[in-house]
Amino acid sequence: MSDGAHAVITNAFPRWDRKLLFKILNNIHDVVMVIDSETTIVYANEAYAKILGVPVAKVLGRRLDKIEPKAAAIDLMRTGKPYKIGRDYLDSLGIDVVGSTFLLYDGNIIIGCVSIFKNITDVVELNRELQQTKGVADYLKEQLEQWEQLPLSFKEYVGQNSRLKETLVLAAKVARTDSTVLILGESGVGKEVLARAVHNSSRRKGMPMIKVNCAAMPEDLIESELFGYEDGAFTGAKKGGKLGKFELAHSGTIFLDEIGDMSLTMQAKLLRVLQEKEFERVGGNKTIKVDIRVIAATNRDLESMIEQGTFRLDLYYRLNIVPLTLTPLRERKDDLFELAKTFLKQFSGEVGHDLTLSPKVMRFFQEYDWPGNIRELQNVLEHASIVCSGKTIEIQHLPARIIPTHNDFNSEEKPYAVKEILARMEKELILSALDTYNNNRTNAMKALGFSRRVFYDKLLRYGIE
Repeated sequence: MSDGAHAVITNAFPRWDRKLLFKILNNIHDVVMVIDSETTIVYANEAYAKILGVPVAKVLGRRLDKIEPKAAAIDLMRTGKPYKIGRDYLDSLGIDVVGSTFLLYDGNIIIGCVSIFKNITDVVELNRELQQTKGVADYLKEQLEQWEQLPLSFKEYVGQNSRLKETLVLAAKVARTDSTVLILGESGVGKEVLARAVHNSSRRKGMPMIKVNCAAMPEDLIESELFGYEDGAFTGAKKGGKLGKFELAHSGTIFLDEIGDMSLTMQAKLLRVLQEKEFERVGGNKTIKVDIRVIAATNRDLESMIEQGTFRLDLYYRLNIVPLTLTPLRERKDDLFELAKTFLKQFSGEVGHDLTLSPKVMRFFQEYDWPGNIRELQNVLEHASIVCSGKTIEIQHLPARIIPTHNDFNSEEKPYAVKEILARMEKELILSALDTYNNNRTNAMKALGFSRRVFYDKLLRYGIE
């Protein structure tokens, strides 16, 4: 035992026999540590080495304010507050502890400080796992309640478009890894559906996929939503704190939707999490490590945003490891009627009878640009299924905002222009094949299954150069 320890402790307890006092201290199962007025560690009991895994001889004579500047004992020595009871976090050892700390006096003079504590890291980790389980359950319940209020959404990709197939093949390959995925595409093309397909095909499929809509969150709330917060972190904070989306996604996947709408400040904070896989809750100082797979999505042109200074280049490189681009519906018209058929099957079950599209509606669908993509097609067909009283959906059953008014669709026109409809579809298929194979006519011809003579006849017929 050091002379300093004898001096500090026996000055505090002058009538006690030293051997008896130290015997008592060494038989305490909790850690007992004593520092002097200069914060030098002058005593640590045997439990110190057992619980913390650090030999007592290694810490005696060292200054606690250098080893653990945020320790409760240092706080008391600095503020003069006589004692503190509660939980603390030791940065130097990376453990959570709980106990009591109190100052030692000689008269009115502070001569040191005593800390008595135990390691509760396992308890804290267990509590965190329980919180995560409860948090995930609450999140899934919330998502289920929201889902019940939303229109139906298809559960898997439908179609044979070659560009879509290429994207799905790449998505299937990357799903087997833990690489970050960036999904690019216009609103309504099915980015979340693809994100779920990647998650459900990964080794993390048994764990949650937590979605974060970066565009829907107010700037002053997004940090606490992503990283969580501690008790009392800000006015209105939930008692006991709250886990953020990153902690809820631990061992699973976090889906950052509309990542292009995130502010530069949050982009910087997100970059650190993606690089280090760790963060601190709002109002806390404990570093929390997470094991997550990141999938991000946006309908923005991130490269243009980088040039404009509204998106970080380093974050772009961190996200853009495996980009997956989803084709807009206007560029995959060959899948249009298969998609429509899938949605009609769903809505037929709701209205109680089969639903089909009239030839006029089919022609209009083929010519319409679908700015809202698959989501718009789904909504249009849901509207029509409700308005239509029979089995055939006509032009007048479509939403008013898209009903055509030009002469091509007047009531005097022949309703069954099958040849014209098929010709337009065939032209679209040829253009799509040429685009897929970078205008290589030989490869496009083979993919379409045409002979050379038939292929060049159709190019001439449809005015394709």
